[in-house]
Amino acid sequence: MKTVLWDFDGVIVDSNKVRDLGFKEIFKNFDKDLVDDLIAFHRKNGGLSRYVKIRYFFEELLEREVTEEGVLEYAQKFSVLMRRELTNSKYLILDSVDFIKCNHHLYNFHIVSGSDQEELRYLVKELGIDKYFISINGSPIAKTDLVIKVLKENNYDKKHVCLIGDSFNDYEAAQSVKIKFFGYNNDNLRFLDGYLNSLVELKEFRTL
Repeated sequence: MKTVLWDFDGVIVDSNKVRDLGFKEIFKNFDKDLVDDLIAFHRKNGGLSRYVKIRYFFEELLEREVTEEGVLEYAQKFSVLMRRELTNSKYLILDSVDFIKCNHHLYNFHIVSGSDQEELRYLVKELGIDKYFISINGSPIAKTDLVIKVLKENNYDKKHVCLIGDSFNDYEAAQSVKIKFFGYNNDNLRFLDGYLNSLVELKEFRTL
């Protein structure tokens, strides 16, 4: 493995509970049971962008139309909350961050995330880890398209590229592009070949 594509939420930053609270806050004036249904959808589909989840809430759960402007309005409210909270270094997953800091000179590191790209770049910079990544890529572009974009722009050989993620959406993105996937920080992914209990284990795959 020469190139590692990193998911962000749940892999580099332990942000999933914070994002749960973010959705609850921006939809606090709606039916609580429907918001809980959204949270369940959000947890099951960690790799999907907030734009997809906000539209799902309106169109599937509330069964009402929502404009693109409406989606963007709620996404902006969500982003304000995330920027305020997730710049706190206490949310960094040290196992991942230590590996990134110690090995960035051995691999090509990129972030491909379902998080909003502008917000993502802001958080990574504020957390002081932006210098370890060649590129930082986020939504509204879908995860699979982000992976394809990174591969094409850098002319990477797929057999030397892997994606590390904590959701089935990440796994599906890797599968569709035909690159190696490593599950991490999600017990529901332990059945997969190559699940990482610690990022230290990635070294075993470097020369395969």
